Amino acid sequence: MRGARCWPTLVLVRRTFDPYLALIVAAVTMVVARGASWGQQDTREALDAYAYALLWTGPVAVLLSRRFPLLTTAAALAACDLYLIGGYAYGPSFISPAVLLFLLVTRGHRLMAWVMAGMTLVSFLSYAWLVGQLDFFHNVWILTFIMLLMVLAELVRIVKERRAERERTAEEEARRQASEERLTMAQELHDVLAHNISLIHVQASTGLHLIDANPEQARTALATIKTASKEVLGEMRSVLNVLREGAPRSPTAGLDRLDELVERSGLTVTLKRVGSRPLPPQVERAAYRIVQESLTNAARHAPGADVGVRLEYAEKELVVRVTDTGATTPPAPSESLSESGSGNGIPGMRERAAALGGTLVAGPSGPGFQVEARFPLPEETS
Repeated sequence: MRGARCWPTLVLVRRTFDPYLALIVAAVTMVVARGASWGQQDTREALDAYAYALLWTGPVAVLLSRRFPLLTTAAALAACDLYLIGGYAYGPSFISPAVLLFLLVTRGHRLMAWVMAGMTLVSFLSYAWLVGQLDFFHNVWILTFIMLLMVLAELVRIVKERRAERERTAEEEARRQASEERLTMAQELHDVLAHNISLIHVQASTGLHLIDANPEQARTALATIKTASKEVLGEMRSVLNVLREGAPRSPTAGLDRLDELVERSGLTVTLKRVGSRPLPPQVERAAYRIVQESLTNAARHAPGADVGVRLEYAEKELVVRVTDTGATTPPAPSESLSESGSGNGIPGMRERAAALGGTLVAGPSGPGFQVEARFPLPEETS
């Protein structure tokens, strides 16, 4: 969007620049013409209407050069040759061709610019030979001037191309970052939905199983379903707000929200933190999602188990450990329908840890199950 907004302004600047450049070339040409004619009045022809018409061809060519680059440059070079053949004063006729050759290179017509520069040099030398003024130092000056002009034009072209390349790279980087943000957002939404829908499914199955035998526990399961449903709606609303242009971004899930996660999990969870230190946002997010997925798995596969969540803030790493004591009640009858869970499971948690240079180990621990993730941390700065 930003590039699209800037483009009309850039085009307008270019269109307004060309007339000013043409006026500058015209003014300089006329001033140089008067001075050269006065200084060479004993050896060259006086300027007349024909000479001025040829001199004005150059500024007009500059004015139209963006639309007709090759044609205008050729016309200016032809007018320069006719001016010299007419015997008029040296100097002013070279200004417009020099400007046009410079513009030809910087606007991308390199090959034709060098061809026309060579033709210009040949025409000047041919004229000097025909009129018997083939002076060595004069010709060296002409050759040096043309070469310096073309080299300068090439340098300007290189600078422009590098600047354009940097702008393209910046735009590509912006698009890449936007794509990564969308992928992260999609992953976050997937994890939230998977966790809460799995929790809703488990609690609904538990409620149906216990509604006659234990109405109070069934009521607790329904309350958990209500909380999880509200969480799903809130997360979806947050994502939709982020997608709206200019909407404020909601804070992403982090370890500061772990108490809320434990409270609505529907499990008996003991949360313990050892130490404290600031963490990179991506580590906080990954650790939160690993705890979330582990609690979902515990609710699904070990109903009734006690779960321990332990966070150890070490100097060089964060250790996240989730351990359950094993199922104390049989799973609800419909639980077998959802063994695949969120589709992420342990492989998804392992990918999250590996993406940040960490590790994740999951396996049986006594009668229960344990998930342990380790994230390397940067050194704290004082």
